[in-house]
Amino acid sequence: MSTGLVSQVKEVSQSAIATLRPWGELLEPTALSLPSNLSEVTTRLAQNLTHFRSNYTLVLLIVLFLSLIYHPVSIIVFLIIFVAWLVLYFSRDQPLEVFGFTVGDRVVMVVLGVVTVLALVLTHVWLNVVVSVVIGVALVSLHAVFRGTEDLVMDDQESPYGALLSDGQDPSGNYTIM
Repeated sequence: MSTGLVSQVKEVSQSAIATLRPWGELLEPTALSLPSNLSEVTTRLAQNLTHFRSNYTLVLLIVLFLSLIYHPVSIIVFLIIFVAWLVLYFSRDQPLEVFGFTVGDRVVMVVLGVVTVLALVLTHVWLNVVVSVVIGVALVSLHAVFRGTEDLVMDDQESPYGALLSDGQDPSGNYTIM
């Protein structure tokens, strides 16, 4: 391998790791608790899915990869697509531009997700894909609902409520007087 390629792979892997939240923060056992009502369930789900987006995406990809252990062609396809995930989603510091248009992270994630599922379905492992996606989504959703959000530090751009919080509105529906 050339030195330029090695340094480029190193840079991509470091950038991909930088977008992940610390696993200790994600898996903090003291942050787990039962939500008190449906409003808290939806608030936790929205905030955790936003805050831990890269971690949850990686968890889903790992579940999908593990479901393909006995399908070598699908694993090769998956690994090629995983490289696309690393380059187009995890390792970017700046927004992706396609034909002069800026593409948001969520759009990139959805497109890569659809491409991943389609490629694996076309390799005739559709049942494995469906089951692993259901299991992965269930794991991520359960964690997002049971992980408290009190200790998360989010700015207005990261918050699923964005500018609403700066207008005096609490995500649980309570309003504050400014």
